[in-house]
Amino acid sequence: MSLTEHKITVDSQEWFYRLAEPIGRTDLLPVVLLHGLVSQSYSWRNILPALAQQGTKAIAPDWIGFGFSAKPEKRDFAYTPDAFITALAGFIQALELERFSLVVQGFLGSVGLQYALRHPEQIANIAILNTPISSTAKLPWKIQQMGLPFAGDMMTQDPLLVDRTLEGGSRYVIADKDLDVYRKPFLKTSAAGRALLSTIRNLQLAKAMSEIETGFQDWQQPILIQWGVIDPWLSVDMAENFAKSVPNGELVKLNNVGHYPQEHYHETILEDLLSFVRRAEEKQ
Repeated sequence: MSLTEHKITVDSQEWFYRLAEPIGRTDLLPVVLLHGLVSQSYSWRNILPALAQQGTKAIAPDWIGFGFSAKPEKRDFAYTPDAFITALAGFIQALELERFSLVVQGFLGSVGLQYALRHPEQIANIAILNTPISSTAKLPWKIQQMGLPFAGDMMTQDPLLVDRTLEGGSRYVIADKDLDVYRKPFLKTSAAGRALLSTIRNLQLAKAMSEIETGFQDWQQPILIQWGVIDPWLSVDMAENFAKSVPNGELVKLNNVGHYPQEHYHETILEDLLSFVRRAEEKQ
């Protein structure tokens, strides 16, 4: 089974996404996987095929402004959570996804959670991997710096910021062949750096966390929280408190795992994720 790469234009913006078509069964709902900063859909490269292997269609887009999707200037795309949510809604509609499981990770993964709260009828269940989910969440200094005046403009034009951020957050070395994919958008166009800069400056994290904390208190669909406990940016306390605050949440702690669990520990993630999305879908 191989991953395929696709592009689709929605509301004049081109989305790039990776797709794994299901093998065998086709009665399972699809899964949409959303990446965080400073990543791209490539981070799900080891998760997508396993989902397809069990008969689940799996779709991982690059957010607008990231990876190989369009990188509009800020006058054409606001790079706020609302702008990302609206764009994602268009993408979901264009792919004719009526109901699906949602998997989110990282800063920007929080935008996926806001989308879920605004479109609950579409969401069968949610898996959360090291994503800001509490008002205690703060943008890490390593990423904050990229949004600073003048300094941020220079930092976000440096392709090596990808290496430093991904490896700093995960706390493990990432193979050069993989880093080459992550760096490529920054080597290809300066628009990649400008999009990252605009996203960081417009993340509105406090407002987003308020919406997430309040909204999920009444959320009835199952939530699986898989949390790398050595994440330098988001503490495991955050995951524990969130799991207690939602009606139907389950927390799985991942030892020796940092901010980007799917990067090095996909096999561990899949132990719970495969059955979680399959179980929810069979209830439909």
